[in-house]
Amino acid sequence: MKEALSIFRALADPTRLRIVALLRVMELSVGELAQVLGQSQPRVSRHVKILADAGLAERRREGSWVFLALGDTRRVAPVFAAIDAWESAHHTDGDLARLDAVRAERSAAAERYFEGHAAEWDAIRSLHVAEAEVEGAIGRALDGRPIGRLVDIGTGTGRMLELLGPRAESAIGIDRSPEMLRFARAKLTAAGQAEPALARAELRQGDMYALPLADRSADLVVLHLVLHYAQQPAAAVAEAARLLGPGGRLLIADFAPHDREELRDQAAHARLGFSDQQMAEWMGAAGLVPAVADTLEGDELTVKLWLGERPAEPVRRVA
Repeated sequence: MKEALSIFRALADPTRLRIVALLRVMELSVGELAQVLGQSQPRVSRHVKILADAGLAERRREGSWVFLALGDTRRVAPVFAAIDAWESAHHTDGDLARLDAVRAERSAAAERYFEGHAAEWDAIRSLHVAEAEVEGAIGRALDGRPIGRLVDIGTGTGRMLELLGPRAESAIGIDRSPEMLRFARAKLTAAGQAEPALARAELRQGDMYALPLADRSADLVVLHLVLHYAQQPAAAVAEAARLLGPGGRLLIADFAPHDREELRDQAAHARLGFSDQQMAEWMGAAGLVPAVADTLEGDELTVKLWLGERPAEPVRRVA
């Protein structure tokens, strides 16, 4: 009864009903919500706090921004079932039109950011095999098995979420950079219009050494061309492995050892590739059974795929 009272009190306001309806469509920052609702940020923040206290919304900080998403599905699903039974539309006139304006604004800002960094990314891409080949190798490495709960560490532009998210039960992308998360959010918002599963993908700011997720919360964890930025790659592998339950898999795509020293200064690479032995040791220390999944020779850099799997727990027999 106490839980139900908290939920009904939180929803006993037209603005808060509009907020949960908007969050049902997509994650929004407090500023974006204020723009759509036509209200001040302090006022929207007060409404958001009430919804968050009732467990109907979650706040996630990304740099100086705070993004809002719906709360736990088990809590919000009954609410939407009731709303859907009572009403055929839940948005105030104009909300969806202003939401489209937010989508367009995100896309424009993301495109400006990408254009400002495209030259350095293109320079690195030119050194190794085409991304389509890498993505094809990733598909082969995963061998058609169910993806389940997907976590993409260092999600960047969100490409791995785009590639694997439609087959996943759930998908979360994590990145340290608020700018990259905004770029990924814009891409996934646009892609979600054609592929609804991508609209439900979550994006969170976090560090690869201290991921904001619980133990055993993932079935597939991906580190796609990310580990060479790590000062402590063994610790990053161990933290990624922490998320895996029995039978869970860690897929790492990165460079084989190379001597392109200029990438340290020009592209902030902390490590110049990894050997099979290094990766096997790190995965083994993290409790995974390691394997080399593929080797893709490029003009200057070789891309390697390594796959580690958490062994299934032994069946306990009752005497």
